[in-house]
Amino acid sequence: MGNNIRHFRELDAYQMALEAAIGIFEMKKGFPVEERYSLTVQVRRSLRSVCANIAEAWRKRRYSAAFVSKLSDAEVEAAETQVWIEMAVRCGYLDPAKSAALEQEYERILGKLVNMINHPDQWTIRSICEEEASYG
Repeated sequence: MGNNIRHFRELDAYQMALEAAIGIFEMKKGFPVEERYSLTVQVRRSLRSVCANIAEAWRKRRYSAAFVSKLSDAEVEAAETQVWIEMAVRCGYLDPAKSAALEQEYERILGKLVNMINHPDQWTIRSICEEEASYG
């Protein structure tokens, strides 16, 4: 699965998170000015953190626990983003139909992250010592 991927930018989870973030960045331009330093800042932070944590996980894939830890951070940030999207809808800042599509996209992102977390061996780098030990 992860054997052919050479850079975090090639990961489906990263690409999906980046596209979703860009879409939300555009939508949040419609937020009222009074939300500029509260909800808007929170949305931006969680959006950026999803992508950043995926990139960090990729760079830490030599160590399974570190890889899983950073992916777990990305998972938490993606869930937090879902909360901010819901709040924005309930406050009337985002169109419910557009937010439903975003919600589905974040569910797919979360699915990708959970799959990677549940199967780190498919993504992590095995050391030469580990490979020799597995061959007996």
